[in-house]
Amino acid sequence: MSILQMPWSKAKPLLDTLRSEVKSSGLWSPQLAKEYGGLGLSNGDFGKVSEILGMSPIGHYVFNCQAPDAGNMEILLEFGSEAQKATYLQPLSEGKIRSCFSMTEPENAGSNPVLMNTTAIKEGNEYVINGHKWFTSSADGADFAIVMVITDRTNISPYHRSSQIIVPLNTAGVHIVRNISVMGDAGDGYFSHSEIKYENCRVPVSNLLGNEGDGFTIAQSRLGPGRIHHCMRWIGICERAFDMMCRYAVSRQLSPGKSLAEKQTIQNWIAECRAEINAARLLVLDAAGKMDINGQEKAKVEISIIKFYVANVLQHVLDKAIQTHGALGITDDTLLSWWYRHERGARIYDGPDEVHKSRVAREILKSYTT
Repeated sequence: MSILQMPWSKAKPLLDTLRSEVKSSGLWSPQLAKEYGGLGLSNGDFGKVSEILGMSPIGHYVFNCQAPDAGNMEILLEFGSEAQKATYLQPLSEGKIRSCFSMTEPENAGSNPVLMNTTAIKEGNEYVINGHKWFTSSADGADFAIVMVITDRTNISPYHRSSQIIVPLNTAGVHIVRNISVMGDAGDGYFSHSEIKYENCRVPVSNLLGNEGDGFTIAQSRLGPGRIHHCMRWIGICERAFDMMCRYAVSRQLSPGKSLAEKQTIQNWIAECRAEINAARLLVLDAAGKMDINGQEKAKVEISIIKFYVANVLQHVLDKAIQTHGALGITDDTLLSWWYRHERGARIYDGPDEVHKSRVAREILKSYTT
């Protein structure tokens, strides 16, 4: 039985052993600042590492650079108070705890994040939080959530009505309703997506990240690097799936002396996938380089382009790899079906394809209308 097929309670000790080996090798948290035990890699350099780690579903977790923890570390590093860093960032960076990011709501369109019902009302030295979230990835077993909430409905700008607040998941009123089944797999522990209800949760005002109204600013700060990391991870998956496809094509005999690889259709798929993967990698590294040099705002078009382009390359490569494997491809005897289930969401989370395409087009058209 592979680690992915084990209950989290059995998989975690094995993963902890691997994590200890990574720490001993001096390769822990490649994306994190050196002062917090990381390697301090740039977005471009970490992107290259992320591709390699992405070839295994447990690669990023073992190296402590997995979503959503990596993004939460970045938030805490940039916006957290010294007390928040000591309480939450330090153990997170050491791999002693896990975290989650609670933003999406079942009642509201995720493609329009200004639509939000979850509120945090200040009462004395506390916030009282009420709301309903789902697809809070890896909440099962996490120690805390960073929760996106409305703190000021009256603000004239919808982008300054929300804030981000740290909520320990053992707080009274936090109810994990379920782990959401994704294409038949609810998962558990780190490999899960939870539905959560916050009912009169009280946390100290000191758990606010940044200032009230900074929620979207903080979210955007997190999303840029996160999209680079995701895209390079997807390219790693593509490379692994591509290798599996080619190996199977040359080894599968259709008749004595004739392999699947001799079929022109298979050859076309291999050529197309190779070209698409190469193009995707160059686009991502270009976006990462521009963000490192010019900042996230100047690279926003490039970041949106890679988000929808690489997600679609991922789907295409996985689909052709599965088709090449035939019935074997849809079983759990290979990694392909696991990736197909869990990575179809790549075209939805962190902004659906359609939103990113619209943003790119609007930016391009500005030069034609001014």
